[in-house]
Amino acid sequence: MDQPRGTLEKQSNTVSDETPSQPSLSSDSIRTRDSEVASQLEVQEKMQHVIGDGENQEETDDAALEPVQSKHSVRDASSIPDGGLWAWLQVLGGFFLLFNSWGVINTYGSYSAYYGTTLLPNTSPSAISWIGSIQAFLLLEVGALTGPIYDAGYFRELLIFGSVMLVLGQMMLSLCTEYWQILLAQGFCIGIGTGALFIPSVAILSTYFSTRIGTAIGIAASGSSFGGVIYPIVFHKLLPKIGFAWTTRVLGFIVLGTMIIPNVVMRVRVLPAKSRSLLDLPAFLIPAYSFQVFGFFCGFMGLYMPFFYAQVYAIRQHITNPDLGFYLLAVMNSTSVFGRILPNLFSDKVGPFNVVIPCCLVSGLLCVCFMAVSNTAGIVVLMAFYGFFSGSFVSLPPTIIMHLSTDARDKIGTRLGQSFACIAVGVLIGTPIGGAVLDRSGFDAVWTFGGCMLFGSAAMLVMARVAFKGWGLMIRA
Repeated sequence: MDQPRGTLEKQSNTVSDETPSQPSLSSDSIRTRDSEVASQLEVQEKMQHVIGDGENQEETDDAALEPVQSKHSVRDASSIPDGGLWAWLQVLGGFFLLFNSWGVINTYGSYSAYYGTTLLPNTSPSAISWIGSIQAFLLLEVGALTGPIYDAGYFRELLIFGSVMLVLGQMMLSLCTEYWQILLAQGFCIGIGTGALFIPSVAILSTYFSTRIGTAIGIAASGSSFGGVIYPIVFHKLLPKIGFAWTTRVLGFIVLGTMIIPNVVMRVRVLPAKSRSLLDLPAFLIPAYSFQVFGFFCGFMGLYMPFFYAQVYAIRQHITNPDLGFYLLAVMNSTSVFGRILPNLFSDKVGPFNVVIPCCLVSGLLCVCFMAVSNTAGIVVLMAFYGFFSGSFVSLPPTIIMHLSTDARDKIGTRLGQSFACIAVGVLIGTPIGGAVLDRSGFDAVWTFGGCMLFGSAAMLVMARVAFKGWGLMIRA
């Protein structure tokens, strides 16, 4: 039976009144409660710090005296940019530093041919080769001494000093007519200038690159080949038109113009935590390090035989005409551009030892093949191949030393310097020995001497690789 509507509404209200009501929490009240809890926790933390400060004051003072480690330390590979605009600008700057250091050294073959035929016709080939040898020797030897100066933060000063010495030496060379004058200007002045630039141009790249260091050094090292191409061509083209003095001055102006670029763009990213020592003699107790130093010492003794004597050989033996003969050095340096870049690209993948050893063996074989060449096409092809495979000798030694020093990154500069100081002796005595061999036994003996030195270098580098990674052919080393 239906109940009246008013009765139902009254019953409903009665039930509602008897049910205990739950208080509703607004969002404002929740935030108020959270802030009160947070305030209580903050007070507790402050009390704990006050108590802890009294108990650990001594520990806090000790911690405050500890040196702060920079998050940009060069020894921390994860902090190295390994690319970016400024990193590649350093590669560009290094390119022009090597363009005017090793590039000038690689040009000496053109000067040597001119000295022997025109300016110093009564001077022996051995005496003439001493000029270029001293130049290359000082590049490496002074470079070893500039390492600690670079570490001390004087990169800018080294850059300016080297630039001034290069331009000064080139301009003074334009005034020279006697052997001793040329030796001072070209051998010593330019040699010291290039030495001030060489190690900094390589060392600065290790602070911007880690996994791609081989590629970066290879691109920068290609500058030496470009210099070896451009300078001989300019020298040969201008020499009959404006004479030796003004030709040499034009080269000096090219040096001046191209040295502006590294002076503007190159910046030191980070300096070592402490200045490095000049020597790290315990490194010679590492078999792989000692073998590679001796291997490159032998290799550089024979490496420059074609660079210094191939032009003279082609002209004197009537293999080419004198005009083409002067371009042979440019041909060799042009292919050496790729010989500096491509091996370093592969070295990042398979290891620098696995690249430089085959290049060294092929270079030795090509050096011996100069004995068999008898026509223009043959010597041009031979020079091109020799330039490519010998290019690895300039770009890969720094990469190998960095590869051997992954557990001692703070000693890379020292090991580079002392390694190049030893190699410099091989550069110094190699071409004069070749000149003496030429005076006594002829060109075939020169090519045999160069080839044997390169084969001996390959054998030493194999021993270094075995000492470092063992006999496994597929091991990255």
